[in-house]
Amino acid sequence: MLHNESMEMYLETILRLCKSNEKVRAVDIANQMRISKVSVCHAIKNLQAKDYVTYESRLIRLTKKGRILAEEIYERHCELTKLLISLGVDSATAEQDACRIEHCISQETFNAVKRYNGGQINYAESKRAEN
Repeated sequence: MLHNESMEMYLETILRLCKSNEKVRAVDIANQMRISKVSVCHAIKNLQAKDYVTYESRLIRLTKKGRILAEEIYERHCELTKLLISLGVDSATAEQDACRIEHCISQETFNAVKRYNGGQINYAESKRAEN
């Protein structure tokens, strides 16, 4: 991926919070990530400048562009966790390790993991792996 790990972690956290609660605030992200609200506000400004989120009336929402990227990151997390568990890694360790791996794995390797897990590779993913 062409993004930094920190940005990806914020996007994935926002997506996860959106799935459980329609209203996502900076304090929710800070609590989830166990970081300061000031750090979250700084990151949100950066994400907003890149058109990944909107921040209005203290509510944070993913833009279409941000949701697409967040879903890709979250998919990597889920597929890697599934793979590690299938290899015999306990679920807590699998979650932690998947969280680290998801940010540095190549598209080609991820496609192989996805195939191994029985998932379908779409055309866009296969083209990204070729480039």
